Parts: sequence; structure tokens; C-alpha cells
Amino acid sequence: MQTLFPQIKPYARHDLAVDGPHVLYVDESGSPDGLPVVFIHGGPGSGCDANSRCYFDPSKYRIITFDQRGCGRSTPHASLENNTTWDLVADMERIRSYLGIEKWVLFGGSWGSTLALAYAQSHPERVHGLILRGIFLARPQEIEWFYQAGASRLFPDYWEDYLAPIPEDERHDLLTAYYKRLTGNDQIAQMHCAKAWSTWEGRTATLRPNVQVVERFCEAQRALSIARIECHYFTHNAFLEPNQLIRDMPKIAHLPGVIVHGRYDVICPLDNAWALHQAWPDSELQIIREAGHSATEPGITDALVRATEEMARRLLNLQPDEA
Repeated sequence: MQTLFPQIKPYARHDLAVDGPHVLYVDESGSPDGLPVVFIHGGPGSGCDANSRCYFDPSKYRIITFDQRGCGRSTPHASLENNTTWDLVADMERIRSYLGIEKWVLFGGSWGSTLALAYAQSHPERVHGLILRGIFLARPQEIEWFYQAGASRLFPDYWEDYLAPIPEDERHDLLTAYYKRLTGNDQIAQMHCAKAWSTWEGRTATLRPNVQVVERFCEAQRALSIARIECHYFTHNAFLEPNQLIRDMPKIAHLPGVIVHGRYDVICPLDNAWALHQAWPDSELQIIREAGHSATEPGITDALVRATEEMARRLLNLQPDEA
């Protein structure tokens, strides 16, 4: 089994001002002359961490990580102002241009797969290839499954805690009920909802219970940005037209792609990856046994690291013994 590469420190950090009031945190690590790759984090609302750089061989890749609007070290924290999918696509293009990158590899999981597809379909000429995990296509049925009815039947005990902040007479439309509280002025109610929302996601992210994953989701600052920004996006169907990402796959059908998906992914069920693969015949679909949604699960980590190694070999024209 492949594991993550050792943690490394960035060789450059940038604070990149985009549309007001947002300033993005961006860093670079690995080899300045390597194959450019951008790590696109999930959520939306999560942010990058030290492990985000560790899926890539630093001797081969120029690794770009950034925190999306309102996330992580970007400011202002948890802001919903000027925060849409297309703002984030524009931010990625701004980062690429700012760093002087002609083309890059896109590496994204969960919401990161959504944003990677949206960017690639908008700027196919700027993309070498895509490595995607835990496919989320942001279709209404996917949002309904996880936040209203579906996954609730598999985890009724965890679901009860997710329902707790919402009065019974509002539970017929949980997104609207949560959005009202997450954007309201009652900070106690806001944080209560943020913790319940993020705990639900953290508890269901792995096939086997993982305390570290749950704790990461429940950390107060991260929980607030995840809950506020996810609810904002999903209330607006991620600012996408119906089935847009599948509809527009012909724009990037020529690009190489690897899809990694856990067979028992409850947050983003496997049929999402299957639908994407059917619309992208030349992609490679890897269904990981004994895995759920999280990139931290050993089988998924193994597949992702192998995919980055193969992508580098392919794009840098390395022989197997050099890769």
C-alpha cells in the first residue's frame, strides 16, 4: 500500500487579493521546476492542511495549495459575500496566471472534484489532466440524499443529532432551516447548527469510525466555515445548471483522468462516479473496496498516490524505473 509522502514546508506563500473583501491564502511546495499540480480542497468550506501537499512526489511536482474564499487561512473567514462556484473558478484562473503556470494538473476530492470539473470545462486548454476522488456532481438528488432523506436511513442515531437544532415543524426543508440559522444574528444558534452539520459529515465520512476525522470536522472555526459555506452553496444548487457537469463533459473528454471512489461512500454515493465515468469513457475508474468517502482511508490514499505517480510518469515521459 502506498502512503503519503513526508510533510514538507512551502517554499513560497502568497496573499492574493481577489474580489472584495476576499484575500486568498496560496502556497507553493515541492520542485519549482516540477509538473504543476493544484490541490482543490473539499467542502466547500474546508481548507487545506499540511497533508494536502503529501499526495505528490515533491521531486516531480510543483505543488500549489490554496484556501478557497472564506476557508482556512483566507479572509474574511466564513464569508458568503461574492462566494459562488464561478467566483472560485475565476480565482483558480487568477492563481494560475499569477504564478506563471501555463497548464496544470487538477487534483480534487468531494467538492474539490466538483470545482475541478467546473474549472476544466471552463478552461480546458489550461489543464494537463485530472485526478478526482469522492465524486460530487452537485445535482439536487445528491444534496437531498445527504441533507434531507437517504443517508439518514443508514445512520439514524447520527441523524438524530443532525436534526436536533431544527424544530419539528421546519424539518420538511432542512437546508432552508439550517440556512436561516447559519446566516442569522444569533451566534449561539449559529454555532450550535454549525457543529451539528459538521459532526454529521465527519461521522459519516469513513467506513470505520475515525475519531480524528470527526474532531477535525468539529473544530469550531472549521465547523463554522464548512456549515455556512456548504449550506449557502447547496441552497443554490452550487450555482450550476441542472446536470451541468455531466452535460459539459464533451469539453474535456480528451483529457486524461483518474476517478477514485470508495464503494461504501455514503456522503457521495458511487453512482456519482459511475455517471461521470460513463460520460468520460477514457477515464480510469478505481472503485476502492473497504472505503467510504475520506481521503484518509488507506485504500483511497494508496490509489491517489499511485495516480499522481502515474500522471507524472505520463506527462513527464518518464520510464517506469524513473517514475
